[in-house]
Amino acid sequence: MSRRTRRPHASRRRWGAAALSLAIHVAAGVALLATWTAGPRPAEPPVMSVALVTPTPPAPAAPESAPEPKPENPPPPKLGRASKLPVTVAPIAARPGPTFVPSVEMSDAQLAGAATVGAGAGGGQGCDMARWLQKALREDHGVQAAVVEAGDAGKAIRVWDGAWVRHPGQEGEGLAAVREAIQWRVAFAPVACRTEPVHGLIVLSLNDGPGASRLAMGGGEWRWQDLLFSRAGGARP
Repeated sequence: MSRRTRRPHASRRRWGAAALSLAIHVAAGVALLATWTAGPRPAEPPVMSVALVTPTPPAPAAPESAPEPKPENPPPPKLGRASKLPVTVAPIAARPGPTFVPSVEMSDAQLAGAATVGAGAGGGQGCDMARWLQKALREDHGVQAAVVEAGDAGKAIRVWDGAWVRHPGQEGEGLAAVREAIQWRVAFAPVACRTEPVHGLIVLSLNDGPGASRLAMGGGEWRWQDLLFSRAGGARP
């Protein structure tokens, strides 16, 4: 073949190949574009079943309870005047004062006119109670000691004036030892002698020496037996 005849065939083959290549590229581009635009398809959601249910009617509302009444406030306390507390004063014990004891010592003026032993002090006929009692007291050592212990040695002391006289420093009346000795002797004297009436004051001496202690008893009208039943007391003024 001639050179002119080969050239048209070759030209047509080149154009056909170019057209085929272009078509392949276009198809590949379209496919790639479609894949990129669409992307992966999302998964379909699961199918939900729906059932129609009749709703339960609501429970009736509870009746509203009436509010509890509030307690009334108590009235405020009345303010009164504060009472004064009593003041307790502790009592003060009074000190015992000195007990008044009449003097038992007798002066010479008081002894003036007093009867003594041997001067009619017996008080009756046939009985000389003063002499008999004086002798018994002189022989009683308890009587002598009681007079000395009381500090009355050499003095004239009153022991009975219708009642036994309390001596200072002594619990009993009339110097207990002297009183008991006199009552003992008088109690055992004859009834006629102890019931004889006596007048005035009688003084008995406890010894014959100078400055002897003396016991005075009596006053007014009395009897020896009065020494047995006389009350306890003090010296008469």
